[in-house]
Amino acid sequence: MSHEDKVVGIERNGAVATIRLLRAASRNAMDQALVDGVKGALLKLERDKDIGAIVLIGAEPGFSAGSDLKFIGNLDLEAMGRFEQECGDLGRLMGFLETPVIAAVEMFAVGGGFTLATSCDIVVAGRGSQWSLPEVPHGWLTPWGIKSLVSRVGLVKARQLCFCLERLDGEAARDLGVVDYCCDDGKALETALAIAEKIAKLPRPAVRATKRFFSNYLMEDAEAMDFEANRLFLDNCRETAAQRTLAKYRR
Repeated sequence: MSHEDKVVGIERNGAVATIRLLRAASRNAMDQALVDGVKGALLKLERDKDIGAIVLIGAEPGFSAGSDLKFIGNLDLEAMGRFEQECGDLGRLMGFLETPVIAAVEMFAVGGGFTLATSCDIVVAGRGSQWSLPEVPHGWLTPWGIKSLVSRVGLVKARQLCFCLERLDGEAARDLGVVDYCCDDGKALETALAIAEKIAKLPRPAVRATKRFFSNYLMEDAEAMDFEANRLFLDNCRETAAQRTLAKYRR
């Protein structure tokens, strides 16, 4: 594995590339370095015409715990809003790349980790993986990626998931459409790589055309939805409940 930097790694195996989140000590929580690293890795692989599919995975213990509250808790509101906007940019980027991106989820996909996974073209998850969107209990609306969830489960179910009334395991997430393929725990990468290899063997122009066709509809209004969610998120972050949450993580 060659490290793009200390938080993101890339591995190439024939026509399939794997991007690995490497903030294991922080449960692969998203800070500026991680978001920038994943964007850079995706764009680098998109330019590599030998790559026909990309797998996104988190280093153990799991996929991603979402936004790093220790990071955003020490930002002012304007900077916090910009960071969450950039997270939304990352999610939409995956939708508009020509190369299919497959999420391989083990253990947990929480908050921004949840929407990072659903922004991928295909989601593979271990049966015991835990999925939740805990932003409302923290005091704010999920600030980005809601369109990717709506595209998978519809508006009413997406709203219910954003209220975070319950966690989903991998099988429940598959039943709702959040996850596409369920597998035994510990087998998400193996399963995702097998799917990626099948995609990479297909005629590239046809794969790109298919992805572009569906992305035009799946991603429709995604930028506007991210913009509105970000505005409401910042409004929420001025309120007592959110300030109480953020205060726990301020130095």
